[in-house]
Amino acid sequence: MSTPRVFIIRHGETEWSLNGRHTGSTDIPLTANGERRVKATGKALIGNDRLIVPRKLVHVYVSPRKRAQRTFELLYLGLDEPLPWEHHGEIDGVGLPCHAKIEVTEDVREWDYGDYEGITTPQIREMRRQQGLDPNWDIWRDGCPGGESPADVAARLDRVIKEIRDKFHAPVMNQPKGEASHGDVLVVAHGHILRAFAQRWAGKSLDEGPTFLLEAGGVGTLSYEHHNINEPAILLGGAFLVDIEGTGTQLPN
Repeated sequence: MSTPRVFIIRHGETEWSLNGRHTGSTDIPLTANGERRVKATGKALIGNDRLIVPRKLVHVYVSPRKRAQRTFELLYLGLDEPLPWEHHGEIDGVGLPCHAKIEVTEDVREWDYGDYEGITTPQIREMRRQQGLDPNWDIWRDGCPGGESPADVAARLDRVIKEIRDKFHAPVMNQPKGEASHGDVLVVAHGHILRAFAQRWAGKSLDEGPTFLLEAGGVGTLSYEHHNINEPAILLGGAFLVDIEGTGTQLPN
């Protein structure tokens, strides 16, 4: 029995991600290059012999922002039901069979940057200097005036993490050894919120500040050590799957 995973995918490149502007509530599209890169990622990492196996996905959380939704559209998954939003562009083909339920939720939207929406970190630090505030701004410690604090973000992410573990992962991990089961979850969202998600997944407070990055269109993997739901871990390297010759059984390569 394989240990269930959570795959986190950051939306593809946008004009604002290119120039470092904080993009929270502003709803902007992917660039043409961003779309091409997401398609390439889907072809490389999603498939019956790839890192993300569509038939093993049981649930997908998607941000309400169209850049995240468009990213999901481009991943080449064949769904049982129509998407819960109007398509943001053309989709190539029907995709590989995937029976997961798609849920759009505010709990995985990007950090609310408040007064810092649409500006870069150097601009934020200069603004704070002019306001007589500490210019050494750190979102993981200070949050955003007019927006969310680290505690606000942690609270909504903890809700999602608890639901994943209680509803999708614990039932799979409690099944008898050798019984076939699927419990993988996919989250398609944004840079800061997914880095925070990984931090909370590992039981770390946000003010410790994650030292890992997730580039536009990037994919990360979260799971557990020792097939134990009480030992959540960040999976630094995930393997593709291969069939054991003559058995149809799949094992990591």
